[in-house]
Amino acid sequence: MLQRIKSYIAFLEKKLEERETEKGVNNNNNHFIFTDSDIAVVNNIGEFFQKYPNFHVALTFRNNKNQPLNSGFIAVTGTIEGMQKAKLFLEQVLEAYISKYMNSSRMLGDQLALYWVIKSQLSSKIQKFYQHEIFTAEIKGVSLLFLPCEIYNWTPPEGAGQFHGMPLDVKIVHFKGSRKRLMLESWNYYNSTRNLSNMLCLILSSGRTKYDF
Repeated sequence: MLQRIKSYIAFLEKKLEERETEKGVNNNNNHFIFTDSDIAVVNNIGEFFQKYPNFHVALTFRNNKNQPLNSGFIAVTGTIEGMQKAKLFLEQVLEAYISKYMNSSRMLGDQLALYWVIKSQLSSKIQKFYQHEIFTAEIKGVSLLFLPCEIYNWTPPEGAGQFHGMPLDVKIVHFKGSRKRLMLESWNYYNSTRNLSNMLCLILSSGRTKYDF
């Protein structure tokens, strides 16, 4: 978990260097989404980039007292400013991780560090984690977009014997823990009922999956 935060920062640094080299040649902005490898994108998630064009980093939240932020999904706006701001934000998370949560360097530390950064600077927004609506906030010039897990990071019920479908508005399914055994069955179910568009999938050095569209 510690290594993947470092890899996100390194990835953004590399993309910023590439963008500087390409200045004046390629003005296309590719947005970036970092996900766990047990996540399936099942619907269009580009819409929130269009609806909220001014955010830099998007996170998903849930009604969970100790870990309301799930690090399995982090989106970054692909502009130069977006990548710069995202890098600054993740560096804050990394600093909190190293100084406070090294005992959790293998598991959950990134979520704890994410929440600490948010809670320490946005305490007035914490109650919004118990609601179900998208909201925005700002930390040290970084514009954050908070998306509800029930749509953008939905998890099938624990202990389900087989995949029985999902709510119609779900855009991302997260097969956490023992639910990984449902991935193939759910993929077959989804693939038989929906048309999938092409998506570029890239494995990062941290072992996570990044969708770049």
